[in-house]
Amino acid sequence: MADPQLKSYDFRRDREKTWRELDFLVQRAGESGLSALTPDELLRLPVLYRATLSALSVARSITLDQNVVVYLESLATRAYFCIYGGRASLAAGLWRFFVYDYPAAVRNAVWPILLSAALLLLGTVVGHVLTLGNPDWFYTFVSEGLAGGRGPTSTTAELRQVLYYGSDTAVEKLNVFASFLFTHNAKIGMLCFALGFSFGIPTAILLFTTGLMLGAFSALYTASGLSADLWAWLTIHGTTELLAVVLCGGAGFVVASALIFPTRKSRLENLAASGKQAAKIVIGTVALFFVAALLEGFGRQLITDMTLRYLIGASMLLYWILYFIRSGTGKAYDSR
Repeated sequence: MADPQLKSYDFRRDREKTWRELDFLVQRAGESGLSALTPDELLRLPVLYRATLSALSVARSITLDQNVVVYLESLATRAYFCIYGGRASLAAGLWRFFVYDYPAAVRNAVWPILLSAALLLLGTVVGHVLTLGNPDWFYTFVSEGLAGGRGPTSTTAELRQVLYYGSDTAVEKLNVFASFLFTHNAKIGMLCFALGFSFGIPTAILLFTTGLMLGAFSALYTASGLSADLWAWLTIHGTTELLAVVLCGGAGFVVASALIFPTRKSRLENLAASGKQAAKIVIGTVALFFVAALLEGFGRQLITDMTLRYLIGASMLLYWILYFIRSGTGKAYDSR
């Protein structure tokens, strides 16, 4: 019978170089992070890990020196956490999402998002034209709760008061108002996304009817000579809020397209892939709803200068456009 010590020596001699190399790479990664390794070393790391696992399995089966088994178990555990363990903090994960993943998902869904914007715009134009021609359409497009007492019978002074009321509103009340607006607007956006699972038809209807309501208000204020005042009032937060609604609608159409046009994959497989992209859009857009709620709850109530309202709204729109077009398109994200 072969000497166990000799057998253990031969086993270690043939494989110890691999173990030492893996140990060296794991130690460096543990001290300085995976970014400290070269691309070749990163490719080498899983190969060495699998070879060490194989050696550990053999060592256990032939009952080698227990010290060898313990060493290999420890090395394999450290290598596992180095390769598969968490590599980024929450802050780093959020940074990666908002700098790379979210804007990339939006860019990849440009056509569904444009369709969403077109439906909202079409509804606005139709609502404006119909209500301007016959004010009674206002009651069809706008519910009593959303009208807030406004209607074709309102005087110019009453309509104007709504646009410029609130400059002396207490900040405590505005906090509550902003919180309510965030919740309300986010629900609308989530609904636009969720309805995409019904082949996008309810999403299209919701976007169009939202546009009808907006167009009805536009016609109401245009008839009283307050068109510029209304759009200034809406622009300060609307460029962010309506963009968020459009993005969520686009996410709904991404899901719908996966169901309607499954390509070579099954509908379930296509839905799984498209659903991830749509989910990124919706999750990231929650931040836009939050910003819109702050602008609406504070800025719109405290800032009454029409020019400044337009300037803020236009600046926000320009910022979002540049963000979605340019963010994350430079140096590729290092997934290490």
